[in-house]
Amino acid sequence: MTTPTKRFLTAGWHHLVMLNYEVDPDLVARFVPAGTEIDFFCGKTYLSVVGFRFLNTRLLGVPVPCHRDFDEVNLRCYVKRTAHGETRRGVTFIRELVPKRMVALVANRVYNENYIHLPMRSRIDLPHNGSIGRAAYEWRDGGRWDRLSADFAGVPLQPAPGSEPEFITEHYWGYTRQRDGGTLEYQVEHPPWRVWTAVRAHFECDVAALYGPEFAPYLLKPPTSAFVADGSEVVVRRGVRLGC
Repeated sequence: MTTPTKRFLTAGWHHLVMLNYEVDPDLVARFVPAGTEIDFFCGKTYLSVVGFRFLNTRLLGVPVPCHRDFDEVNLRCYVKRTAHGETRRGVTFIRELVPKRMVALVANRVYNENYIHLPMRSRIDLPHNGSIGRAAYEWRDGGRWDRLSADFAGVPLQPAPGSEPEFITEHYWGYTRQRDGGTLEYQVEHPPWRVWTAVRAHFECDVAALYGPEFAPYLLKPPTSAFVADGSEVVVRRGVRLGC
């Protein structure tokens, strides 16, 4: 076990809409950073489209004016690597959407992530007294508003050990391919999240234009699973290049 690096970012990640798609491993193979491999769940390869609220954001412990609260929608796949006798289960991001130009600039320059900034809006209605709740994230692209949403009810529950929701939510490392082909690894800390199973889910966008035509056959179908995670406070540690 290595000593954690210093904190780079702290925030609350809340009301995460997570739509999950089983895909051919060849689809994500080219996005897997050097030194990692695809993390399969029961022999299956997953992509997730995730929308959530970024709240009370601090960079190096300092709140940035007008950049504390905002939405994000990302497309991610799941990877892992073995280091210091442990398996580090992580994610790598294929594309991330945020409404703040500075957030995209910092993430792209510091971590070489694939952020773009677009106008965004969200609405969160929690279920109450038997009602159906809804979490919806929208972004304006090419003159239209696209949307990711899920309807859910009841109370959030801790995922069962070994379940798909546990697999999706409990990846505590991030891996990013660098411009020279190397890989940056960073640790993400948060307590286990509780989840609501979605009773309905919706994803509407020009998939081919936003992510690439190869993703359309998968993301234009209903998701394999969909749920909403309650979220928590999160710490993102400074990144370290693999091999350093």
